[in-house]
Amino acid sequence: MAVSCEGCRSGEPLGFDFTMAFQPIVDAAGNSVWGYEALIRGTGGEGAGEILSRVTPEQRYRFDQACRVKAIELAARIFPKENTPRLSINFLPNAVYEPAACLRKTLSAARRTHFPQTAIMFEFTENEEVRDTGHLRSIIAEYRKQGFVTAIDDFGAGRSGLSLLADFQPDLIKLDMHLVRDIHTSRARQAIVAGLANICRELDIVLLAEGVECEDEFLVLKAAGIGLFQGYWFARPAFEALPALSPEAVRAAA
Repeated sequence: MAVSCEGCRSGEPLGFDFTMAFQPIVDAAGNSVWGYEALIRGTGGEGAGEILSRVTPEQRYRFDQACRVKAIELAARIFPKENTPRLSINFLPNAVYEPAACLRKTLSAARRTHFPQTAIMFEFTENEEVRDTGHLRSIIAEYRKQGFVTAIDDFGAGRSGLSLLADFQPDLIKLDMHLVRDIHTSRARQAIVAGLANICRELDIVLLAEGVECEDEFLVLKAAGIGLFQGYWFARPAFEALPALSPEAVRAAA
């Protein structure tokens, strides 16, 4: 384990720069911003796909660590200081060797920038194959110990579905946009989301709908009991900045 971590510290440099855009997560009940997701961008505005395509397998850990630090540094600079909203950071479970050791740079960045640890949410995608379920369980346990919120991203479109939820109960689940898209015209999607909402209530898990693009989708999801939302209808990601919510979304959520 120590050898692996040392190899990451002394590994190949990334060889490219990147930054973050931020997209709001909206609390419909309070008609307020609950948090912001940090989304990878190139320094010239390139999308996440272009940046991720440059990351070699040997750079996964270094890149994962650099993303965390960059997100925290930017958030500390542009987030409101009072009632700090949550910062949502994506992480790669398979790039974490030892949970506590691999959090050192994250914790150091939070202390250095005076960003509250309890305002940080880490989300891992269901699309990434979990090679060792015991290891992921230890990651989630350590993150909760540090006061972080834990989340499964893209739920409903990945490899494991409900079996992943049976193995891991995070604090929050983000419904994949394919379940959200045109839900107001799909009885099947409505039934699936209603069932997931009931499961989450039983397990004390917060449910968030991402990829919301119109008022009709929002109203159906809200009626199903979902309280947190993210998507272009509320605001598009802003490059190194916090975007304003669309007036239409604010009125509908009121």
